[in-house]
Amino acid sequence: MSENRSFVLTIAGFDPSGGAGVLADIKTFEQHHVYGFAVNTGNTIQTENQFFEMEWTDQAYVLKTLDKLFKNYSIKAVKIGIVPSLDYLKDIVFAIKKLSPKTKIVWDTVLKSTTEFPFITIDNQTLLIEIVEQIDLITPNYNEILQFSTAEKNPNLIAHDVSKHCAVLLKGGHNPLVIGVDCLYTGKEIFRLAPNTTLVFEKHGSGCVLSSAITANLALEQDLKTACINAKKYIETYLQSNQTKLGYHHV
Repeated sequence: MSENRSFVLTIAGFDPSGGAGVLADIKTFEQHHVYGFAVNTGNTIQTENQFFEMEWTDQAYVLKTLDKLFKNYSIKAVKIGIVPSLDYLKDIVFAIKKLSPKTKIVWDTVLKSTTEFPFITIDNQTLLIEIVEQIDLITPNYNEILQFSTAEKNPNLIAHDVSKHCAVLLKGGHNPLVIGVDCLYTGKEIFRLAPNTTLVFEKHGSGCVLSSAITANLALEQDLKTACINAKKYIETYLQSNQTKLGYHHV
């Protein structure tokens, strides 16, 4: 039986351990029965436990690749991972919108690795807002969302404020009050996404997997709330897959 799959794209880094970045995203896309493309923003030397080195991809090369992909394929949704600067991110986002205005964009706001290697610094709040206004969803955790404001220190209030510009899924892995409870801010409503299980094991790249699962679901034409709910179920299965930091992808 033939199957016509939706095209999706990850724009992220290469992790040789396969736990994060484009390799993890492509694994996730395949499990969701969408066809995944990948554009590499940078090569890393790392394991699930240590980060050694980073080499960024020239921005012009990334933009040239995007141009060729979007002119040859109808890409329904894009996940963006690590980038070195807001200017780099802006050019990617604006290029996508110029080439394919209806394509959904999810930005996994990875500011640093789980081993504390810094990727991007939020140093221009005006530029940040200009960028997120072109994005459909960002997926920060409780530490990352603090970088979205220079004055406010309450993660929930920051998320609510940012949601005036784009939807925010505030991930609950670092929720100091209720671990595992995510909150989806759409700008009009707030949805509390409670965990379906407490039996999970920490995984390298779990944020990559969650954001790429949401991206795949959006490409499958699920509404944002449904896409996030189903992605949460997927990531919980992933977190339960074994007791090491490298998870197994399966449905």
